[in-house]
Amino acid sequence: MEKQSALDLDRDRQYCELCGKMENLLKCGRCRNSFYCSKEHQKQHWKKHKLICKEADKAQVSKQKHEHTQPCVDGKEQERPQQKIRAETADSSSSSGEVIKGFITNAEDAEVCDKPGEDGSNNAKPNGQTRSSPQKLAMEYIVPCMNKHGICVVDNFLGAETGVCILEDVKALHKTGRFTDGQLVSQKSDSTKDIRGDKITWIEGSEPGCEKIRFLMNRMDDLVRHCNAKLGNYTINGRTKGMVACYPGNGTGYVRHVDNPNGDGRCVTCIYYLNKDWDAKEHGGLLRIFPEGKAQFADIEPKFDRLLLFWSDRRNPHEVQPAYATRYAITVWYFDADERARAKEKYLTGTDEKGVKVELNKPSEPS
Repeated sequence: MEKQSALDLDRDRQYCELCGKMENLLKCGRCRNSFYCSKEHQKQHWKKHKLICKEADKAQVSKQKHEHTQPCVDGKEQERPQQKIRAETADSSSSSGEVIKGFITNAEDAEVCDKPGEDGSNNAKPNGQTRSSPQKLAMEYIVPCMNKHGICVVDNFLGAETGVCILEDVKALHKTGRFTDGQLVSQKSDSTKDIRGDKITWIEGSEPGCEKIRFLMNRMDDLVRHCNAKLGNYTINGRTKGMVACYPGNGTGYVRHVDNPNGDGRCVTCIYYLNKDWDAKEHGGLLRIFPEGKAQFADIEPKFDRLLLFWSDRRNPHEVQPAYATRYAITVWYFDADERARAKEKYLTGTDEKGVKVELNKPSEPS
């Protein structure tokens, strides 16, 4: 039993070095320490990987030369796993661990509740109380919750009226035809649709008709600014543009992956959901996070006016389960100054929009 748990933990640490995918992996036959989901991704990553790839011990190579291996690109061999790594599904909670609780709060609550509900949420009602200030929310909830769980959720982040305005901006943007198929990290791939099924577009916030999206990103920046230097050991000095995403509701999702598997500088993933009357039992679309080294997972429903933050690196593999209704979200990734500087030296920042750094917006006026 212990051996099996150790094997599962070892598998949880295996990712495609290019896209972060965690299923059907092939092992580099030279260093035997890096994994890829396909020969295509290994070949695309070779320019960077060859700098750290070392020849395995000759005796080991000789012993395993003819066992479960096959030729691959660039003179290396790949080892195909004995079986496909199982991906947990929506009804697998009994076999894949317990649900993490206590990481959800309400922006309209005056105090952070100490006793979460059964679904991990805090059930205190606003009861006429004013909305928590960004500083209060950051210091009393987000910082301690992120440092404890690596995940935190804020419900009723901006309020229903503002949330509806942002949703209208997003729907209008969707109708313009600007959304394209989501891409993997910084690479285009013929297999992309098998891995993720969303349509996306990137927004700075200065575009006509995106004023409310800009307001949202300003408020995200306010929160992160108050958290800065207190989230782990990170010094956040910028972020990506906003990625507006839509799953069209045809049963598509996004397989288990890591946002930042290669140390590209992104340290915090921040997602805002825009889906009114969402029912996970009927509509699916859960974001399931598998914190590294834990037998627990976190299920996040993409509820309207909900803000989610989590570490972007290998500590938080996650998946979007198939969505059967139109599912909207806006995602921003925040950069750690030191990691991004190292990534730029190693050319790991990428060439697509995820690699473009923009400055945090100026502090918002008090509302």
